[in-house]
Amino acid sequence: MQDIDNKLITSAIDVARRAYAPYSNFHVGAVLVDTEGKTFVGCNVENLSYGLTICAERSAICTAIAAGSREFTKIVIVTDTKEPASPCGACRQVLAEFNPEMEIILANFHGKSLRFRLSELLPRPAAGILDRP
Repeated sequence: MQDIDNKLITSAIDVARRAYAPYSNFHVGAVLVDTEGKTFVGCNVENLSYGLTICAERSAICTAIAAGSREFTKIVIVTDTKEPASPCGACRQVLAEFNPEMEIILANFHGKSLRFRLSELLPRPAAGILDRP
């Protein structure tokens, strides 16, 4: 398992290096894994109007959905920062749409990593929204 996770982290670093981040210089890469073990990559794509920026996590989700995948078990998110960075609230909510118990591995380019369940980062993702349980 650790060897597979290391390969996913390496893949996320590779895609993070391709991010388009001319304004923040904050490069993020994500690798999403579906229930069949297929992987889908995404990177952040900034825009002069920050609100139009696409996060790496949502980029990976869109790639997976376009490829026909809908069930995910894990996402690896990598940043070139001193400490691994957590996904933003919008990305947490989008990920929860597909699996609120998804495993999340946060890592940096320097070998540090942390593991969470999405439910730890976003408890009760559907509570109060459209009266969904």
